[in-house]
Amino acid sequence: MTTESSPQSKKKRPFTVGVTGGIGSGKTTVTDFFASHGIRIVDADIASRMVVEPGKPALADIEQRYGPEILIDGGLDRRKLRTIIFDDTAERKWLEGLLHPLIRDQITLELGDAESRYAVLVSPLMLETSQHELVDRVLVVDVPERIQLSRTMSRDQMTEEQTRQILDNQMKREQRMARADDIIDNSGSMARLHQSLDKLHQFYLSLA
Repeated sequence: MTTESSPQSKKKRPFTVGVTGGIGSGKTTVTDFFASHGIRIVDADIASRMVVEPGKPALADIEQRYGPEILIDGGLDRRKLRTIIFDDTAERKWLEGLLHPLIRDQITLELGDAESRYAVLVSPLMLETSQHELVDRVLVVDVPERIQLSRTMSRDQMTEEQTRQILDNQMKREQRMARADDIIDNSGSMARLHQSLDKLHQFYLSLA
């Protein structure tokens, strides 16, 4: 899955592991482990917020399309925007066409700055977008759907209907696992998870 670095990167990116998984699977817990071992974490969600910060051209484009009511305190009202794109496939595609190339460029820049032996790119949409082209291996964090539901409802104070709507708009679990190079089961104890992740960390060091 390797591809050449964007010309915008300061230097060639290191060996990169892509971490992905459905909502509530525990991607942050996994990346926190890698970070504790000195591995640079690049978060696609953070990159997606950076490209629509006040003063950025993308925010101006969004305001022009949806009007000033899409802003709150000068910044993007992400909740309102989510409501728009959930209900309208054409609007979602327009927004993706605007933001995905910008997010990819931001990710490429950050990976180019990584100084650890390998880097981790974490993204919930890695396999649904071209972001998988930026990594050398894909690690899928997997849990049964019932755990995704309970974790997300508890964490985000969402109803089961809202949570299932998000699940229905994500890649199916079986499809995600079929495209993985590595799969980590995050349905057990933290001790078991860390034991499995330590083995993967040593493996990635050897590949890097």
